[in-house]
Amino acid sequence: PAEVAVVLSDVPTAGILDHARARGLPAEYLAPGPFRTKLSEDAERAYVTALQEAKVDLIVLAGFMRVLKGDFLRAFEGRIVNIHPSLLPSFPGLEAWKQALDYGVKVTGCTVHYVDAGVDSGAIIGQQTVSVLDSDTAETLHQRIHAAEHELYPKCVAAIARGEISVQGRRVIRKV
Repeated sequence: PAEVAVVLSDVPTAGILDHARARGLPAEYLAPGPFRTKLSEDAERAYVTALQEAKVDLIVLAGFMRVLKGDFLRAFEGRIVNIHPSLLPSFPGLEAWKQALDYGVKVTGCTVHYVDAGVDSGAIIGQQTVSVLDSDTAETLHQRIHAAEHELYPKCVAAIARGEISVQGRRVIRKV
């Protein structure tokens, strides 16, 4: 029950740009600036402008490995979601599947959450578990988590688009 308004990427060769264009969707690379983990002020303004011009209701992040701050979060407060490859609040940050494997957990998974000023710290919309097998490598575990992400993320975005989600403090409530 949602429509893609625009696809933006901070990686000029991102495959998603080609996928979007092949489907007739507006797609654009926007340079992130000199920082590895955040947008520069100029880049942040460019992203906010592009998203506002596209009249987006919801920003769905995927593979966007930068912490959003300040004006970006204020411009789209409560309207940015992300997917993370662990059962948050466990294993935030980079390579969560490796963190889970190294820690020795028996169950991990993925989390869809609202984006706030922290790192993977926003209110949790949905989670899906993935068993950690004794034979797992970081690669095999990551592949199974990635498959779970492909199931969970569209379900959560659809629930938001249908107006089935409300936030009460840190709790996300699904109206059925």
